[in-house]
Amino acid sequence: MSASPLPFAAPFPPAVTVVSPAEAMAALSLAGPRGVTLLSAEGAAGFLGPRAWRVLVDSARAAHPGVAAADLLCCGRAPGDALAALRAGCRGIVLDGSSPAFAAIAAACAEGGAALLPGRPPALEARSLDLRRAAGKARLAAWLAVPPDDTRGHLR
Repeated sequence: MSASPLPFAAPFPPAVTVVSPAEAMAALSLAGPRGVTLLSAEGAAGFLGPRAWRVLVDSARAAHPGVAAADLLCCGRAPGDALAALRAGCRGIVLDGSSPAFAAIAAACAEGGAALLPGRPPALEARSLDLRRAAGKARLAAWLAVPPDDTRGHLR
Protein backbone atom coordinates (compact mmCIF):
# COMPACT_ATOMS: atom_id res chain seq x y z
CA MET A 1 0.00 0.00 0.00
CA SER A 2 1.14 3.53 -0.59
CA ALA A 3 1.55 5.89 2.34
CA SER A 4 -1.28 8.29 2.85
CA PRO A 5 -0.23 11.86 2.20
CA LEU A 6 -0.73 14.36 5.00
CA PRO A 7 -1.19 17.59 3.04
CA PHE A 8 -2.76 19.54 5.91
CA ALA A 9 -1.82 20.83 9.29
CA ALA A 10 -4.52 21.24 11.91
CA PRO A 11 -7.21 22.22 11.46
CA PHE A 12 -7.98 19.60 8.88
CA PRO A 13 -10.49 20.31 6.10
CA PRO A 14 -14.13 19.46 6.86
CA ALA A 15 -14.50 15.80 7.77
CA VAL A 16 -16.96 13.31 6.32
CA THR A 17 -17.40 9.89 7.87
CA VAL A 18 -17.31 7.35 5.05
CA VAL A 19 -17.81 3.60 5.14
CA SER A 20 -17.75 2.77 1.44
CA PRO A 21 -15.83 3.71 -1.69
CA ALA A 22 -18.99 5.32 -3.10
CA GLU A 23 -19.28 7.63 -0.09
CA ALA A 24 -15.58 8.53 -0.27
CA MET A 25 -15.86 9.28 -3.99
CA ALA A 26 -18.95 11.44 -3.42
CA ALA A 27 -17.09 13.44 -0.76
CA LEU A 28 -14.12 13.94 -3.06
CA SER A 29 -16.31 14.89 -6.02
CA LEU A 30 -18.02 17.63 -3.98
CA ALA A 31 -14.98 18.92 -2.10
CA GLY A 32 -14.30 22.59 -2.48
CA PRO A 33 -10.94 24.35 -2.56
CA ARG A 34 -10.27 23.49 1.11
CA GLY A 35 -10.50 19.80 0.32
CA VAL A 36 -12.00 17.14 2.53
CA THR A 37 -10.99 14.84 5.35
CA LEU A 38 -12.18 11.28 4.88
CA LEU A 39 -12.88 9.93 8.38
CA SER A 40 -13.41 6.24 9.04
CA ALA A 41 -16.23 4.89 11.16
CA GLU A 42 -15.53 4.88 14.88
CA GLY A 43 -13.12 2.07 15.74
CA ALA A 44 -12.82 0.99 12.08
CA ALA A 45 -9.18 0.03 12.52
CA GLY A 46 -10.36 -2.88 14.65
CA PHE A 47 -13.09 -4.27 12.39
CA LEU A 48 -12.18 -3.03 8.91
CA GLY A 49 -8.43 -2.94 9.34
CA PRO A 50 -5.91 -0.40 8.14
CA ARG A 51 -5.14 -2.15 4.85
CA ALA A 52 -8.79 -2.18 3.81
CA TRP A 53 -9.04 1.51 4.83
CA ARG A 54 -6.02 2.28 2.64
CA VAL A 55 -7.66 0.49 -0.32
CA LEU A 56 -10.92 2.43 0.18
CA VAL A 57 -9.14 5.79 0.42
CA ASP A 58 -6.60 5.11 -2.33
CA SER A 59 -9.32 4.00 -4.79
CA ALA A 60 -11.32 7.16 -4.12
CA ARG A 61 -8.22 9.31 -4.56
CA ALA A 62 -7.36 7.55 -7.81
CA ALA A 63 -10.81 8.46 -9.14
CA HIS A 64 -10.33 12.12 -8.12
CA PRO A 65 -6.59 12.77 -8.38
CA GLY A 66 -6.75 16.56 -8.26
CA VAL A 67 -8.70 16.83 -5.03
CA ALA A 68 -6.93 17.66 -1.79
CA ALA A 69 -7.90 15.00 0.74
CA ALA A 70 -6.64 14.00 4.14
CA ASP A 71 -7.81 10.81 5.78
CA LEU A 72 -8.13 9.69 9.38
CA LEU A 73 -8.46 6.10 10.56
CA CYS A 74 -10.18 5.80 13.92
CA CYS A 75 -8.60 3.30 16.31
CA GLY A 76 -10.85 3.87 19.33
CA ARG A 77 -8.86 3.10 22.49
CA ALA A 78 -6.74 0.39 20.83
CA PRO A 79 -3.06 1.35 20.63
CA GLY A 80 -2.24 -1.88 18.77
CA ASP A 81 -4.63 -0.87 16.02
CA ALA A 82 -2.95 2.55 15.87
CA LEU A 83 0.46 0.93 15.43
CA ALA A 84 -0.94 -1.36 12.72
CA ALA A 85 -2.38 1.71 10.98
CA LEU A 86 0.99 3.41 11.10
CA ARG A 87 2.70 0.31 9.67
CA ALA A 88 0.08 0.16 6.89
CA GLY A 89 0.95 3.69 5.78
CA CYS A 90 -1.84 5.68 7.43
CA ARG A 91 -0.73 9.25 8.04
CA GLY A 92 -3.81 10.37 9.95
CA ILE A 93 -4.80 8.38 13.03
CA VAL A 94 -7.39 8.95 15.74
CA LEU A 95 -6.71 7.30 19.11
CA ASP A 96 -8.73 8.09 22.23
CA GLY A 97 -6.63 10.56 24.23
CA SER A 98 -7.42 8.69 27.44
CA SER A 99 -5.68 5.55 26.17
CA PRO A 100 -2.80 4.74 28.55
CA ALA A 101 -0.51 4.28 25.55
CA PHE A 102 -1.40 7.59 23.91
CA ALA A 103 1.99 9.22 24.60
CA ALA A 104 3.90 6.23 23.21
CA ILE A 105 1.72 6.16 20.08
CA ALA A 106 2.16 9.93 19.69
CA ALA A 107 5.94 9.43 19.72
CA ALA A 108 5.70 6.66 17.12
CA CYS A 109 3.46 8.81 14.93
CA ALA A 110 5.82 11.77 15.21
CA GLU A 111 8.73 9.56 14.22
CA GLY A 112 6.74 8.10 11.32
CA GLY A 113 5.45 11.46 10.06
CA ALA A 114 1.82 10.79 10.96
CA ALA A 115 -0.73 13.03 12.64
CA LEU A 116 -2.36 11.66 15.79
CA LEU A 117 -5.62 13.13 17.04
CA PRO A 118 -6.92 12.45 20.58
CA GLY A 119 -10.52 12.38 19.41
CA ARG A 120 -12.72 12.36 16.35
CA PRO A 121 -13.25 15.74 14.67
CA PRO A 122 -16.76 16.98 13.96
CA ALA A 123 -17.94 15.14 10.86
CA LEU A 124 -20.93 14.67 8.65
CA GLU A 125 -22.01 11.03 8.40
CA ALA A 126 -22.24 10.28 4.68
CA ARG A 127 -24.47 7.28 5.37
CA SER A 128 -27.11 9.68 6.74
CA LEU A 129 -27.50 11.20 3.27
CA ASP A 130 -29.11 9.83 0.15
CA LEU A 131 -26.26 10.69 -2.20
CA ARG A 132 -28.30 9.53 -5.20
CA ARG A 133 -30.53 12.59 -4.77
CA ALA A 134 -29.76 16.26 -5.31
CA ALA A 135 -30.75 17.15 -1.74
CA GLY A 136 -28.21 14.71 -0.28
CA LYS A 137 -25.46 16.02 -2.53
CA ALA A 138 -26.40 19.62 -1.67
CA ARG A 139 -26.19 18.88 2.06
CA LEU A 140 -22.75 17.32 1.63
CA ALA A 141 -21.54 20.22 -0.54
CA ALA A 142 -22.81 22.73 2.06
CA TRP A 143 -20.94 20.90 4.83
CA LEU A 144 -17.73 20.93 2.81
CA ALA A 145 -18.09 24.66 2.10
CA VAL A 146 -18.27 25.79 5.75
CA PRO A 147 -15.41 28.25 6.41
CA PRO A 148 -12.81 27.07 8.96
CA ASP A 149 -13.62 29.98 11.29
CA ASP A 150 -17.38 29.38 11.24
CA THR A 151 -18.61 29.35 14.82
CA ARG A 152 -22.34 29.37 14.20
CA GLY A 153 -22.53 25.58 14.19
CA HIS A 154 -25.37 25.61 11.70
CA LEU A 155 -23.91 22.66 9.86
CA ARG A 156 -21.67 21.14 12.50
